[in-house]
Amino acid sequence: MNKNIDREVVDDFGKEWIKFDQSNVPFDELEEIFQKYFSLFSFENLSENAEGFDLGCGSGRWAYFCASRVGTLHCIDPSKAALEVTKNKLKGFTNCHFHNSSVDDIPLDNDSMDFGYSLGVLHHIPDTQEGINSCVKKLKTGAPFLLYLYYDFDNKPYWYKFIWKISDYLRRIISKAPYPIKYTASQVIALFVYLPLTRIARLLEWFGLSVSNIPLSSYRDKSFITLRTDALDRFSTRLEQRFTKEQIREMMQLAGLNHVEFREEQPFWCAIGYKTI
Repeated sequence: MNKNIDREVVDDFGKEWIKFDQSNVPFDELEEIFQKYFSLFSFENLSENAEGFDLGCGSGRWAYFCASRVGTLHCIDPSKAALEVTKNKLKGFTNCHFHNSSVDDIPLDNDSMDFGYSLGVLHHIPDTQEGINSCVKKLKTGAPFLLYLYYDFDNKPYWYKFIWKISDYLRRIISKAPYPIKYTASQVIALFVYLPLTRIARLLEWFGLSVSNIPLSSYRDKSFITLRTDALDRFSTRLEQRFTKEQIREMMQLAGLNHVEFREEQPFWCAIGYKTI
């Protein structure tokens, strides 16, 4: 049995992507989010037939935008349910391959991939460092790896972190409940917490005020379906790790990545590095 996986977390994400397959999210919104995540990634620098992987593809929302830009894309997820959602989303592409595998058992040869990415995944496994190591092993020398991990609010004031800690205590309670209860609780939070805070932030921004330190302000222009999805993601997941910018840099370098660069805007911390020899 693979050690670097939490089966309950995997099962919950499978249920999440079946419920929220992203088909109801406005296309322009998804594309905008994709552009932010991939702002550090240059598809133009890849070879014409570049082959790479999406580790933890989930609903396939990022793979959908990548598939047309590369030669071959391997979509990897430990959840069979999530992988079926991805297959359905990418049914119009012939250059995608699907693998029901964990990060411990990536079914690709070492030193074989021209690129790789893992967005919002490796903070949900027991050993994030080992997860990054496993991904980097599959890359060719010089290949880019794009990574997004939950950040530890290292660029936020103390009161912001205090508010987050209160929400995290709530997450720890909700995430241990049966799935129907977790789902219902997350949707109540989306309606009565996420929605008001994000719309207040949008209004304040309209008046010309800075909203960067208002909790959930990064969702101020997002649809309610996105708020519902991310509330479920946030409060139903029992295994969540957070890292500072420097911790992420250190993990990437230990895995064999150099020239590590961070996005200095939301989403924090999205980073890219390039495999050394």
